[in-house]
Amino acid sequence: MIERTIDWCSANRFLLFFGVLGLVLAGVWSLVRIPLDALPDISDVQVIIHTEWMGQPPNLIEDQVTYPIVTAMLAAPHVKAVRAQTMPNDSYVFVVFEDGTDIYWARSRVLEYLDRLLASFRLG
Repeated sequence: MIERTIDWCSANRFLLFFGVLGLVLAGVWSLVRIPLDALPDISDVQVIIHTEWMGQPPNLIEDQVTYPIVTAMLAAPHVKAVRAQTMPNDSYVFVVFEDGTDIYWARSRVLEYLDRLLASFRLG
């Protein structure tokens, strides 16, 4: 089998040369045309809300800041999970959206729900 392939290649050098040249050109064309991402972003679409309240203990920040934000964000569309972390002087709320959600759309939904939350505090 290998002997027959070698014999055919030596008998058809011209055809073999253009075949290999065509494959090389197709490879170069593919390399230029196909978008490659060396470091794909496989993380979830998430928006982080950081709130700072200096000089306050974590339990007060949890009750007054973190909990209202978490409950407001749970009502946002396409939200998969809401995680929160409260520590002295800081509150972090991580709003994780479903796969395929546009990050800019997610950010505007978070801002919209934060606006509603702020308006409810002003009225109440």
